[in-house]
Amino acid sequence: MSEFFSPYDADRPLMLKCSCGRDHTVADHHAEVSADAAAATLRQRSETREFELYSNEFIEATLIKALFPQDAVRRRFIKAVGKGTAMAAIASVLPVASLQAMAQEKQGALEKTNLKIGFIPITCATPLIMAHPLGFYSKQGLNVEVTKTAGWALIRDKMINKEYDATHFLSPMPLAISMGLGSNATPMNVATIQNVNGQAITLSLKHKDNRDPKSWKGFKFAIPFEYSMHNFLLRYYLAEAGLNPDTDVQLRVVPPAEMVANLRAGNIDGFLGPDPFNQRAVFEEVGFIHLLTKDLWNGHPCCAFGTSTEFIQKNPNTFAALYRAVLTSAAMARDPKNRELIAKVIAPQAYLNQPEAVINQVLTGKFADGLGKIQNVPDRADFDPMPWQSMAVWMLTQMQRWGYIKGDVDYKQIAEKVFLITDAKKQIKALDQKVPEGAYPKFKIMGREFDAAKAAEYAKSFPIRKAA
Repeated sequence: MSEFFSPYDADRPLMLKCSCGRDHTVADHHAEVSADAAAATLRQRSETREFELYSNEFIEATLIKALFPQDAVRRRFIKAVGKGTAMAAIASVLPVASLQAMAQEKQGALEKTNLKIGFIPITCATPLIMAHPLGFYSKQGLNVEVTKTAGWALIRDKMINKEYDATHFLSPMPLAISMGLGSNATPMNVATIQNVNGQAITLSLKHKDNRDPKSWKGFKFAIPFEYSMHNFLLRYYLAEAGLNPDTDVQLRVVPPAEMVANLRAGNIDGFLGPDPFNQRAVFEEVGFIHLLTKDLWNGHPCCAFGTSTEFIQKNPNTFAALYRAVLTSAAMARDPKNRELIAKVIAPQAYLNQPEAVINQVLTGKFADGLGKIQNVPDRADFDPMPWQSMAVWMLTQMQRWGYIKGDVDYKQIAEKVFLITDAKKQIKALDQKVPEGAYPKFKIMGREFDAAKAAEYAKSFPIRKAA
């Protein structure tokens, strides 16, 4: 039995994290090494037999976790049909079949090998970015150009115009683009979540004695895009404090790279933005971290890796190769012992163009908060790739709450079209087995449970919302 994951063992829990429990040597936490040396060390780690086994199993366990978000259901299913039948059912569909074939070097021919992938220079894009210097794309037979892009509207337009083959998205963006909100309707898909947590509310230093959001009426806040978790989480937080985000404060769309400068100039009082810019505001001594968004919703999605539905349909083998490369990268990024080296790899100008110390503080979770304290929050940023469809449903409830969507919404239909999990449920049904109610785990946002099965009731339950 594997030492990493046990997706087909009905008697063991399935955990998507390293379970080795070993002590790592001091050599694993390198002091001053260059970005190239750090990349070389990470490549060396990625080429070990141990990491190869770990990443292969991480990918398969990710897919099985997607199918069976409730571990008890997975165990019952395997006990009912047996390990062999369960493996056959799950392994018979894309992307599982293609991914497994790739592991055995028997994959079908790649339909397209030269690809252009867009990204915004923020730490949320870590798996997508680091797959490039670490050679994870090229190992899958892909020649990928990762292209730094100025803003989210440009990402959207380049995907719609097919200038990019795949991209770093804000996770609500594929929902909005697929529905034609703010653009022509173009079906898009979320293949994996790039990161969870990894954002913060940062305020100007002049507000360090004004920490109660009830007293923030008249504040000006920056968000990176309307269809973003940043917008929806900030609105949620303000509304819970009794403020109407549409009338009591001003929300301004500002590219992440311009947020710190706007804070310094006094154009905004604060922002809910992606890292590393929260930490950069502390580094520049112009702001402090009021709270991490993990304190609002621990494990919340932020950014995603995705592409168009058309691309997946036309290039299934290429999509599977991309999927595998990004998930392999996520497997490496999830291991805390790699975080300091990853910071060195992605800090340079070609990628994030940030001081290494800033990236290091974000990824390791040991950071200065701007108020004179050093915090230690190891899961400040994490890289769980699961695109839970209940996450998509929550986003849709907030779009409805704030007037981005008018009228009734078929939440599940939209979520299941856009947030890819796997078609393995079809195979289970063909075996005359009860199809598990997967992909809709419950979450807690500011202490309140969200159940996707009661989404319409949830969306209408808030006293502060945009009038229909």
